[in-house]
Amino acid sequence: MFLVVGLGNPLKKYFKNYHNTGFMALDKISNELSFKFKKKECNAIIAEYYLNEEKIIFAKPQTFMNLSGISVQKLINKYKIPLENVLVVYDDIDVALGSLRFKERGSAGTHNGMKNLVEVLKSEEIKRLRIGIGKPENPNIDLADYVLSDVPKKYLEIFDETLEKAANAILDFINKKSVSEIMQKYN
Repeated sequence: MFLVVGLGNPLKKYFKNYHNTGFMALDKISNELSFKFKKKECNAIIAEYYLNEEKIIFAKPQTFMNLSGISVQKLINKYKIPLENVLVVYDDIDVALGSLRFKERGSAGTHNGMKNLVEVLKSEEIKRLRIGIGKPENPNIDLADYVLSDVPKKYLEIFDETLEKAANAILDFINKKSVSEIMQKYN
């Protein structure tokens, strides 16, 4: 069994924000695989999907970004999913717009959602797919304001292409491709 978690914020006003990139990546893969997020449990909206007789739980925590670990911990406990079968997908300002970084482990960096996950799960051994949103063009803008801003129209095409690549990377993960293979292909 696998758990793929997209990080974001649950209210409609955040749906097109950079910080909801994890949700958007899961929406992209749900469109490609034709499944819907319907079920509410463990402080998340989830979808269950089967691939090669393997159950995959796709989850969008509804606890807001900075408390994502609460929902993820509940899902791991309920479904008894080993940490090595968990993938977290989220935005990252330290990765260039249009780029992806797949990592097997590491610190949370500057991302508060990942900081909470590492803290709650008491581990840095969390696979993650970081989707690049780049740094703000205006260096004087507050980073919180930047990540909570909508993706500008001028970047929508490249952003959509990046989400498509992210969906493919997620598929590679749930198809049990090796971490090194995924990293070579997408990083």
